[in-house]
Formats: sequence, C-alpha cells, structure tokens
Amino acid sequence: HPAPPGAPRWQGATDRLSFDVSGVRQALLDLDLPVYLVDVDGATAAGHHGQAEPGGLPLLAYLPPLPYRRLGDPEFQRVYKTGASYYAGSMANGISSVEMVLAMAHQGWLASFGAGGLSPEQVAGAIHQIKQAAPEGPWLFNLLNNPFETGIENALVDLYLAQGVRAIEASAYLTPSLALTRYRAAGLSLLPDGSIHIQNRIIAKVSRKETAAKFLAPAAGRALAQLVQEGSISEQQATLAQQVPLADDITVEADSGGHTDHRPLLAALPAIQRQAREAQKKYGYAQLVRVGAAGGMGRPEALWAAFALGAAYIATGSVNQSCREAATSPAVKALLAQAESTDVTDAPAADMFEMGTRVQVLKRGTQFAQRGLQLYDLYTRYDRLADIPPAEREKLEHTLFQRPIQQVWQETQAFFASRDPRLLEKARQDEKQRMALVFRWYLGQASHWAIAGAPGREADYQVWCGPAMGAFNDWVRGSGMDDPADRSAPLIADRLMRGAAYFARLSALDVAGIRIAPDLRACPPDALVG
Repeated sequence: HPAPPGAPRWQGATDRLSFDVSGVRQALLDLDLPVYLVDVDGATAAGHHGQAEPGGLPLLAYLPPLPYRRLGDPEFQRVYKTGASYYAGSMANGISSVEMVLAMAHQGWLASFGAGGLSPEQVAGAIHQIKQAAPEGPWLFNLLNNPFETGIENALVDLYLAQGVRAIEASAYLTPSLALTRYRAAGLSLLPDGSIHIQNRIIAKVSRKETAAKFLAPAAGRALAQLVQEGSISEQQATLAQQVPLADDITVEADSGGHTDHRPLLAALPAIQRQAREAQKKYGYAQLVRVGAAGGMGRPEALWAAFALGAAYIATGSVNQSCREAATSPAVKALLAQAESTDVTDAPAADMFEMGTRVQVLKRGTQFAQRGLQLYDLYTRYDRLADIPPAEREKLEHTLFQRPIQQVWQETQAFFASRDPRLLEKARQDEKQRMALVFRWYLGQASHWAIAGAPGREADYQVWCGPAMGAFNDWVRGSGMDDPADRSAPLIADRLMRGAAYFARLSALDVAGIRIAPDLRACPPDALVG
C-alpha cells in the first residue's frame, strides 16, 4: 500500500521487518509489542522495532501494544477480580460445573456456576467446593428466575447471603423478584466518607429494553418496604437501595442458547447502552451501569464487533458446553462439536411452560424440540389430561413418557413435595395446572437424560444451544480443537480474546486506510498462542 504524501517517516533495521503475510500476521499477533507498518519500495512490511523520525522510510501506520485485557471496561475487571472483560456464563443443572468455574478461576478468568435447576443442597455443596479451592475468586453463582417456584429462589438467596456469595448472575427475569431485591439490598452499607458500599453484586442478563429499565433503576420502593417490614433488611439499607441501580452490570443477551428473545445484538446493545447513560443522569448514580454482550459469541470477529460497539465485557455460553469441564455427557458434547449455526431451534421452556416461554436448543440428532412443541399444543387445546383423545394419550405414554401418565404424575408429586409443595397443592386443585406439571416432567427430564447420556433416550435429549456453537466449530475446524476432549473453557476464553485483539488491530489498519491482504483476515485458533 503506497504511503500518502507527507506521511511520517520510520528509522530502523529493514532486515528485521516481515514482508510476507505470515510474518505480518505474526507481528500483529504479538499483542504485547508495538507494530510499525512501513512502505519499503512500494511493499508493506511490519516489525516491532524502530522509531518515527524524519528522513527515514514512509510510516504507514503505528499500532501500540494491545494485550486483550485492554478490551472492554477495566472497571469490570477490577470489580470482579478478573484479568479480562470476559466471563463464561452459567448453564443450568450444573453444566457450568464446579470443575469449569475452578479451571477458569485458577487462570484468572471469571465464570458463573449453573445453579438453575439444582436443589439448594446441591448448590451449597458447589459453594463449599469452590470457596475451598478458590477463596479469592473470581467466580459467580447463577440465580435463575422461576415465577412458578419462588420457594427455590428464596432458598438460594438465603444460601448466597449466608455463605458470602458476593456476586451473582441473574437470568431469565421478566421483572426483578422480591428475593433478588433482598440479595441486593442486604449487601448495602454506608462508608465513613458517606459513599455507599455495594457488597452484593448483580450481573443481570436481559434482552429487552423494558426489562433492562427495571435493573437500571433503583429497587422498587414497594418491595423494599415489604422487606423492611419482614425484617429482611434494615431501614438504612432500604434507603441506600434507592440510591443505587439494582444491577451493577447488564448483559445484553442476543441470539443465545436457552432462554432467548433472538434479539439482534447490533440493535439491542446500543439501545440498552443509551438507557444506561440516561439512567445515570436521571438517578444521579456515581457509576455508570456497565453493559456487556452475549449471544453469538463463537468467533473472535464477533467478540471484536461487540467491543467495537462499546460492550463493557463479553459473556459466552454455548461454546463452553462442548468443553471437557462441562458437566454433560460425551454424547452431547459430540453432537455439539458437529453442530452448524443452523442446527438450532426453539422449544418450550420447562420452568416457564405455562407462559409459553421458549428456549433455544440443538435440533441436530434429537427430536426434543418438536416433541416439546407437541406438548405445548396439547396444553393450549385441552383443559384436563382426561380431555386428551385416547390416541394422543397413547402416543404420549408410548413415545414421550414411556410409562403411564398416572406414573408420571406420581413421580411429579414426589418431586414437588420437597421442591415446592405450594405448586403441588395448586395442581391438585387445578387440573390444567396438573397437566402443565406432567408435561414439565418430560421437559425437565429431557435435560437430565442429555446430561447423563441416557441410552434409549437420545431422541429426547434437550441441549440448550445457540448459533455461536456452529460458528465456533467452523472457526476451530482443523486446528486441533475439533475434539471436545481438546477443548477447555480457559483455552477458549484465551483464544477468543486474543483473536478479538488481533481483529481490533486489523480494524485500526482499515481505519488508517491500509489495504489488508485477505489472508490476514483468516486467523485460526492455533495461530493465537500466547
């Protein structure tokens, strides 16, 4: 690329410059070093040494060092004690496991334990293991909203407060619950200098502006008053809670696996960033609520695109489910490692079945989605199990349930007797609710069958998955990470973030008017070795 007239000059040893594509790529990949792009007799060369001085060769561009910790918001890294503006989001039923959280923490990465769907006793065991092995973190625990089972959410908040879990990831909330408000307010105190100390941090995953607005605002006054009346928080904590946002961070969840609204990140992220700025002005917050990005983060280009939009941090999900640390079966990991971006579809959500809420799941190699949709169709057409035509009922018992409906109901009663007796009592009085719980039995079991790799149930595996999985598979193909055994969450985090920094450098060259050789835009993971 020829230098423009009046370009600055470079002095240095030309024998230390690289002229070929592989050499230029390597220079750009040395993220801790500066890069000089120099015009040498009409050819572009790159190197790390030299200086801008009059009388030398034309200097096309200068790129300062760009270690990936500089991407995103440094305050996110400080608050959560992590080395990058990145975290591995939670996957329910403990798929984002103790092993995954610790593997990430031991290398300075943040990850969220997948507490959704687990009993408080199981979560307590995970807290103990993680605190023992990584007492200083970094780590998060998930709090999954379920408006139909408030008892579990309350029990988890009790546990988090008692065990000193100081940061949580709040998922699938349509509106903040009383339990979530209690977690936030119970960690507030006044420092001697008059500032507010926030002990309990919340990262809220949202995809809609109306939901984001509730987390950007202070906690609702009515909820705080109720908590004071119950003795759950003090009057001072209620007052302080009206001076800070409910969440410290908002993850804009675009086209993700699990609960999703399929929002396009290019539209959703700037809109919610603007909301955050307006909320700071409206409420006079000392700190701007950070806004991060999730959904579709399967390639470095996607991460850089989000950072270029101003994302404070990145959250990944689907790509971590195929890692060796993920607590799911080898059969599921093999399916995930073969997935294309188009191999995903929607299915009814087990936890919000009655509301018609959908989750995004893998469709390749499983019939779960269509079977789940059949159940929701029956739920909308009939008011009682007894109303389902005999042929339809026989099909359910033979194909989906593989047992009589009465046996499913007995198992459902045994499950909810300890988990949420109030919901069970409602189902005994309301036959429509009873049908919902029976159908939820299948939806819930389908994820457990997948995690366990249950033989004979392959067609019923429920595997939460977004298109990022296929994008990741495309990127790593032939690089030594095709096999799930060769994938680990810290390795994926490192390669994605290094790649994002690499593409940030390419973007700087684009802006400088440097024509980029097409081959430089190909950056496989095996080139991103630190």
